[in-house]
Amino acid sequence: MAKAERRSSWTLAAYAAPCLPLAGLGLPLVVYLPEFYASEIGLNLSQVGFAFMMVRLLDMAFDPFIGGVMDRTRTRFGRFRPWFALSAPILMLATYMLFMAKPGVNTFYLWAWLLVLYAGVSISSLSQLAWGAAMSGAYDQRSRIYAWWQGANVVGMILVLTLPALLPSLGVKGHAAAVGAMGWFVILLLPITVALAIWRAPEPLVASKPDHAGLGEYFKLLKRPAVARLLIVDFLVGTGPAITGALFFFFFTRVKAFDKTTASALLLAYFIGGLVGAPIWTRMAYKIGKHRALAVSGLFYALIAVSVIAIPPGMALIAGVMMFVAGLPYSAGAFLLRAMMADVSDEVRLETRIDRTGLLYALLTGTVKIGSAVAVGVSFKLLSLFGFDPKTHGQEGLTALAWMFTVAPAALAVLASALISRYSLTAERHAEIRAALDEHDLAMAAPEMASDPKFAEEIHPIGRPAE
Repeated sequence: MAKAERRSSWTLAAYAAPCLPLAGLGLPLVVYLPEFYASEIGLNLSQVGFAFMMVRLLDMAFDPFIGGVMDRTRTRFGRFRPWFALSAPILMLATYMLFMAKPGVNTFYLWAWLLVLYAGVSISSLSQLAWGAAMSGAYDQRSRIYAWWQGANVVGMILVLTLPALLPSLGVKGHAAAVGAMGWFVILLLPITVALAIWRAPEPLVASKPDHAGLGEYFKLLKRPAVARLLIVDFLVGTGPAITGALFFFFFTRVKAFDKTTASALLLAYFIGGLVGAPIWTRMAYKIGKHRALAVSGLFYALIAVSVIAIPPGMALIAGVMMFVAGLPYSAGAFLLRAMMADVSDEVRLETRIDRTGLLYALLTGTVKIGSAVAVGVSFKLLSLFGFDPKTHGQEGLTALAWMFTVAPAALAVLASALISRYSLTAERHAEIRAALDEHDLAMAAPEMASDPKFAEEIHPIGRPAE
């Protein structure tokens, strides 16, 4: 790999910095806000679950449109960075309206501002992920780029989780106040970090002409075997943790007899485990390949997820250790799958001569939305059918809650590991693709040099980085 493709750690830190507030937004959307609108605002549990599920599904129609527009965008600042900047004010406004809500708002209010919020989330996530893919074409460097991305996401989650523990010491009490503090965390930090990323993280310009991209191209990409496999695995890998996230406070307060403050501390331990685990899976991806590292992480996750049921009620120390261990594989799926999709974008460009990076990440964010929508909508509906009521303290539905929190995510992880273990776009295959792309790009830039096939390899030697 050419040394020029290796971005400095400072550059990657700037690129990943907006993940701090974005993760501080994403975590409450799955863990805190559904429970907040059901318990604190007083909306019907099934209606809350349905709203979060349907808005995410409706938002999927926006992804191929905006992904195609990004692929056609040509500015002096790049294709993706202008869109990333645009997402910031949208997210700030919607965050204020959702996180600062008071009792008395109705389900229409929830629906309307969720639609605005998820539009902003789509723009920010698509542009940042595609921007990361453009920063390097090297197999292992993409693991490194998205490991920084995921590490910053985990740090953002850790920071936002410390707020409920810190507020009582400042004289601020109540679950609603904690949710509001999370909102202000996002609103204040987002413009600063987005500006830093745009200033310090480069985006290579593309010389190719923009090509039409719409639903037809979107569905053509879906038919590609590598794309389809990654999307299925991403759905499975993402849905398991989304289920545990949606049910986290219900499980630890009702089944394991912890208060919400302790449960927040356990969630913090989980994400600290995720931060510690990220470099482990990065190194493993260097050693055995991204797909094998992902398969191993899924089996480990499944084993620990089932073991969580054995946590003794009220034993905070044991629960904390167990949640730290359960968090170790958390980061693997998110950053390895996104690095693998960047490799697929090279394969697509080689075969079609068209850059579809934006559309490919639109597909990937779509599976995330389906998974999180299913996690909240279906799990909340099933809990209601089994008699679980968050407003009472009865025992109805607790067995179903425990099984949904542990066994369901474990089963999804095992299936994901089985599917990804047979993935064909390996490091060796990607090296061949990059060599061919380098030859093509060189021929386009300097046709008179294209007669010597070794020249591109001399400029861009194929190989994996020194460790």
